[in-house]
Amino acid sequence: MKLVTFDDFQVGRIADDQVVELDTASTREYFEREQNVPETGRVFPLADVRLRAPIVPKKFFHTAGNFREHHEDLVRVNWSHPVNKGIVFFQNVDAIIGPDDDIVYPGQLTKELDYELELAVVIGKPGKFFSADQAAEHIAGYLVFNDITARDIQRKEMESGVFSFSKAIDTFCPIGPYIVTADEVGDPHDLAMELRVNGQVRQKSNTSRMAVSIPQLVAYHSPQLYSAGDLITTGTVAGVAASTADPFANYLKTGDVVEAEIEKLGVLRNRVVSWREAYGTEPPAADQWV
Repeated sequence: MKLVTFDDFQVGRIADDQVVELDTASTREYFEREQNVPETGRVFPLADVRLRAPIVPKKFFHTAGNFREHHEDLVRVNWSHPVNKGIVFFQNVDAIIGPDDDIVYPGQLTKELDYELELAVVIGKPGKFFSADQAAEHIAGYLVFNDITARDIQRKEMESGVFSFSKAIDTFCPIGPYIVTADEVGDPHDLAMELRVNGQVRQKSNTSRMAVSIPQLVAYHSPQLYSAGDLITTGTVAGVAASTADPFANYLKTGDVVEAEIEKLGVLRNRVVSWREAYGTEPPAADQWV
């Protein structure tokens, strides 16, 4: 099943070329109610609805360094710090945007705006301190995540060994276009992954290249206590702009269209816009204290 949030933040499931509305206030509530939610009886043509971010979780767990190829890519270009597996942190859920929403380029903060294609896991059942063997019963589905990152800010953060601000700026968290339930995905460790900028392929890989499996990741984070509807990311793959021979030729620019695609999970498309285009004003000054 493909779960969506649409129009005035209604919840529904896609059935062929239609959206069947579900009687719940949010997809998070849908999982909190153990997916026991009736239909309202209303049906909308899929082509006529506006898809929103499919879920706003209570907690959003980041995993970095899970694809060894990403670390090796950055080592090759002498990135300032290693990105080994085991780096975890929280994402800012207020930075979430959905399909076809704009990524606002805060030029007053960064000159190195990058993309990161990732798979995100949707938690369907609360829990804590469980094993990898028990993880499957907590996994409800999957979605596409584009981890937008300000690399210049990230390098400064990584001097302390932790990064968060560089990835948590407003609009830096595109997810979508929908949640695909686990039963429809099948094996999540064999999905083709591709990210394109203006139609040009920048990242291309497969979820089979993860160093740590999804059940292991889900179990690893479980001591932090899951709520229904929480998200966990699995890390990005090779090909980010920062790892290319000429990063500044490949960092995102205003007007760029980014398409993040994972097999069976759809295409998450977002456009990069300037502050003026988004808000009609010049960007406010960015206070600096570091």
